[in-house]
Amino acid sequence: MIDIMTQRQPAPILPASFQSSNELRHWVQSLLSKADIQVQDRRPWDIKVHQEELWPRIATQGSLGLGEAYMEGLWDCNALDQFFDRVLSARLPEQVNVLEIPIVELLRSFVFNNQSKSRSQKVVDIHYNLGNPFYEAMLDSNMQYTCGYYSSGALTLEEAQEAKLHLICKKLNLKPGERVLELGSGWGGFARFAARHYGVEVVAYNISKEQVEWAQARNQGWPIEYRLQDYREATGTFDKIVSIGMCEHVGPANHRAFFQLVHDRLKEGGVCLLHTIGKDKSINKLDPWFAKYIFPGAILPSTADLGKAMDGLFVLEDWHNFGCDYDQTLMAWHRRFEAAWPRFRGQYSDRFYRMWRYYLLSSAGAFRSRYIQLFQIVLSKGGIRGGWRSVR
Repeated sequence: MIDIMTQRQPAPILPASFQSSNELRHWVQSLLSKADIQVQDRRPWDIKVHQEELWPRIATQGSLGLGEAYMEGLWDCNALDQFFDRVLSARLPEQVNVLEIPIVELLRSFVFNNQSKSRSQKVVDIHYNLGNPFYEAMLDSNMQYTCGYYSSGALTLEEAQEAKLHLICKKLNLKPGERVLELGSGWGGFARFAARHYGVEVVAYNISKEQVEWAQARNQGWPIEYRLQDYREATGTFDKIVSIGMCEHVGPANHRAFFQLVHDRLKEGGVCLLHTIGKDKSINKLDPWFAKYIFPGAILPSTADLGKAMDGLFVLEDWHNFGCDYDQTLMAWHRRFEAAWPRFRGQYSDRFYRMWRYYLLSSAGAFRSRYIQLFQIVLSKGGIRGGWRSVR
């Protein structure tokens, strides 16, 4: 696949009517008014502009400029989640000519860039190795950094994440003594949970040294082997395979190889569960702000991307979308992040604080608007005799 960065053209010059900051300001106000968003108003989702430099930053740098301007304090919004929900629900991207107005990059792309194996460590260094205490303060006791399952009736983050783990184990129909391969293990929460509650053995692959060391120190005594290796190096055969929140980092160019690896590692009749953020439409357009600050080298797979990549390899047993629950998960993380921030103020900068707030709340708005989804997919090698029984 050709990386779009090699195809990217210089930002177009704005039409003469948008050359002044004041005229550009009026254009932005007109666009946002379609989503009932105003500039300098008092409602939670309205934006407050502190410096007029914001307008040329948006015009010349698109979403990167908007995000960095927020990090620098050029503008504010009391409820960024509501702002992004309104922007995306109004489908403003479809109403703008991208060849004329660079601001549409924010509205149209909200996805991540492709990844190659040589770049896979970059996202770990930038995002996952921020320090385990930081994530301990934000996440639940199982250190789950993926969508919780509030649709189960859960009221708290802790309950939702435990419900998510039970949901995965039940969909896999885990049985005592089975061997499970986990591709991308985070802080080891699933492996510990599955070993403790369902009596399985787990081999887990992860390229984050900090996460692996944290998991190894806390999960001694359980039949779990954490390997500090890339998922592509997995060997052996397993009864079940699970991947929770890693497929976003695989990239469309590697999807077929990923599913081929899963096929090769599964025993005949084995089952795989894939848990991933996804899109309804295949998009390979870089969002420069997310690529630079949050998830470099990642892109959200679409239903078409995944279907094509698994074609001929598996029987599709179930496809479950509970993306709305990610909105609640992200808002819960944001509340915990805000509550813990005074403890980390000396360790991280105010710019980092604004970056993290922007990341969590804009993502919540994207899920709330149904602009992005959360898929759980159950696949079997050769089909489950008698059929797979739905679990919700």
